[in-house]
Amino acid sequence: MKPPKIWPLLPHELFFGLFLAVTWARLAAAGVFSVFYAILIAINIVAIGFARSAGNPAWQRVGLLFYPLAMNAAFQHLRVDIPIIHPAHADAALQAIDWRLIGTNLSVRLQGMTRPVLTELFSFCYLLFFPYLLFTLIYYFAGEVKLLAKFMNGLFALYGIGFLGYTLVPAAGPCKAMAGEFSVPLHGWLFTQWNAALVARGSIGADVFPSLHCAVSSYILFFDLRHRRWRFYLYLLPCLLLWISTIYLRYHYFIDCLSGFALSALALWLASRTATK
Repeated sequence: MKPPKIWPLLPHELFFGLFLAVTWARLAAAGVFSVFYAILIAINIVAIGFARSAGNPAWQRVGLLFYPLAMNAAFQHLRVDIPIIHPAHADAALQAIDWRLIGTNLSVRLQGMTRPVLTELFSFCYLLFFPYLLFTLIYYFAGEVKLLAKFMNGLFALYGIGFLGYTLVPAAGPCKAMAGEFSVPLHGWLFTQWNAALVARGSIGADVFPSLHCAVSSYILFFDLRHRRWRFYLYLLPCLLLWISTIYLRYHYFIDCLSGFALSALALWLASRTATK
């Protein structure tokens, strides 16, 4: 009789699950029993079982669908969790790292080139992140399940590590933490107003390190380069402008973006090493 097969955790299961478990434990240590994270951990275990339904692509897709749904729910919940487990912000430390690396803050340095037309362009590109992620998920969910599983391996390993970064190094970003150093306001038109309103409502106030705008978009872009090259060329220029927008619009420090690209590289490596056969 063969011994029962023990499935090792895949990257997205491990790192996103680690984020859930560590955050639950840190809240418990602070005297808060989080039913929210306990439920997500339980559903994650069930989702892993569904995703391992070999020969049943529909159940595999159901299991993988847990991760984008849990990601969105957990992100909004961090608005309440982070002040409990790490109330102090780390903006001063991130600013100090930027000064050691490049001798300045890039957002402050770029304020001399601000123009309404540039602010509108970069606001539009920053907003593109959300439909880019949504339609990419729809695209891969609608395709072959093995490629979908490979894509999710890297993407939600990235999100798990990125969310842990938010809880361990919470920061508000240059636009808030360095507001007094900006003498030139950002003026634009429709997209500028939409973007500012979306960030004001959607930000959790600590979602800076690492930059997931840079990490997620570069992960998708270079995953597409290997598997769907036409999508890479279609989105290359918008992604380049999106990365610049994180600095121009004063949302991120240089180290945030650098860490985001490093996280993306790790996620791409994990995805390539765990391809479903």
